[in-house]
Amino acid sequence: MTATPLNLRGLKCPLPALRVRKALKGAAPGTLLLVECTDPMAAIDIPNLMRETGDAIEESRSDGDLLVFHIRKAPA
Repeated sequence: MTATPLNLRGLKCPLPALRVRKALKGAAPGTLLLVECTDPMAAIDIPNLMRETGDAIEESRSDGDLLVFHIRKAPA
């Protein structure tokens, strides 16, 4: 299964977390989202969102100003 890209570059808090929440809500269990954002608050907001939803961050990294998260939708 390929990753579904979610380009959230340039969006400011709380929009990245809200967009990730919306994407996960519409995603099938097991879907992998490749989230790219530039808001430094996303480094806090997205992990907090995953604790709330029960979905998983499989990988996260910072590449300069770019934050990248690989998020897996939890099984049903």
